[in-house]
Amino acid sequence: MVRGKLHTRGKQKRADYVLYHKTNIPLAVIEAKDNTHTLRSGIQQAIEYAELLDVPFAYSSNGDGFIEHDRSVSSGPVERELSLSEFPTTQELWRRYCEYKGIEDPGEKKIVAQDYYPSPENKTPRYYQLTAINRSIEAIAKGQNRVLLVMATGTGKTFTSFQIIWRLWKSGAKKRILFLADRNILVDQTRTNDFKPFGSAMTKIQNRTADKSYEIYLALYQAVTGTEEAQKIYKKFSRDFFDLIVVDECHRGSAEEDSAWREILEYFSNATQIGMTATPRETKYMSNIDYFGGSCLHVFSEARYRRRIPGAL
Repeated sequence: MVRGKLHTRGKQKRADYVLYHKTNIPLAVIEAKDNTHTLRSGIQQAIEYAELLDVPFAYSSNGDGFIEHDRSVSSGPVERELSLSEFPTTQELWRRYCEYKGIEDPGEKKIVAQDYYPSPENKTPRYYQLTAINRSIEAIAKGQNRVLLVMATGTGKTFTSFQIIWRLWKSGAKKRILFLADRNILVDQTRTNDFKPFGSAMTKIQNRTADKSYEIYLALYQAVTGTEEAQKIYKKFSRDFFDLIVVDECHRGSAEEDSAWREILEYFSNATQIGMTATPRETKYMSNIDYFGGSCLHVFSEARYRRRIPGAL
């Protein structure tokens, strides 16, 4: 829980059961009590956990039946009592989840259902990272081309962006990706750590050269642009070369209309673009939300910010 320069950790929460369509797509939470309790005894706790996990279905049970709390209904949450035999199947919950998210086309479902990278160290996304990843993937699958990802410092923005890129790349939705940063150490750390699984498909743009034989490109924005036209290496790529561009720490420069980052983003304006920041900038002269905003999706991490940005989800 972040308050200015101070932070504290809340009490750890553990759901009794979380039901998944796949390991990266939670669908429902169940709180189980013994039958000395009523069916409804665990429903408030289940609703709280469902909201934290960004899932629409919460259930409470005492072993004799279920109470279902369904947030997927457009008119508002609906609760109903179910017998043991009436509990929905995996296929039914997945169908209802897709309807809730507006995921209807088979191509969209393929992208959304793509697994995240199976780390040999069993490193899996934390619950708030998974929410940010899934919301971004779902929005992009449905055609959203501007996403602003707001996550507190230390909550794993680079790892989150890697999993978004991995799933879009592996599903075939995005084939050539550019990752931009403003410090060389960030590019090198990203390449050797979180992005390492991309292996030989990945390169770092340097020495003012544009090798077009790779799929994943990492670049220091100063290395692909400059004051002279000959220094603008990014223009050696066609405007539609990249399908996806991810901008790390986008509050530093890309918010300004005449900045070098903005110049690159506008050149590749047809690409899906994701901005990542812990501190979105809103001043008289610059705005992350103005560029990534308007009709863009703001993905707000559940890292417990106390200062919310307008329109953030």
